[in-house]
Amino acid sequence: MEGKVISGFGRGSKELGIPTANLPIDDNLTRWIADINSGVYFGWASLRLPPSHPNRTTTPEFIVYPMVMEIGTQRGSAEVHVLHEFEADFYGVEMRVLLTGFIREEKDYANLEALIEDILTDCDVARKSLDREAWALRETGKGTLDESWLTRDST
Repeated sequence: MEGKVISGFGRGSKELGIPTANLPIDDNLTRWIADINSGVYFGWASLRLPPSHPNRTTTPEFIVYPMVMEIGTQRGSAEVHVLHEFEADFYGVEMRVLLTGFIREEKDYANLEALIEDILTDCDVARKSLDREAWALRETGKGTLDESWLTRDST
């Protein structure tokens, strides 16, 4: 899945303290999304940060990060929580997402504290899972997963 990061409702950062990058869901490009369960997934995200962004390194053009992603029953966009602290927002930046596993189904919460607790657990599950050989990136020397799609030039 790929696209330019759009703004969402702003609840991730403001209400939860867990910022998310929203990717629009285009039914023509992501037909598979209609066939999967709503819920929380883990995997890898790559960002093409502009040279002016404080987190941009000189190379490579795309930077790969671990992530968790929520795909809700409302399929207008997917919420990606990149497991990295950023110094600035990156709306309009090209993002690619590679899902590698499923964590849990979407559910309703009685309060924000319970939701935040589950999101933090989701992040821990993602980090531990992505450190396993089958889901770790080959480039890291720890895994076998081919990350070339995440970093290839799109021109």
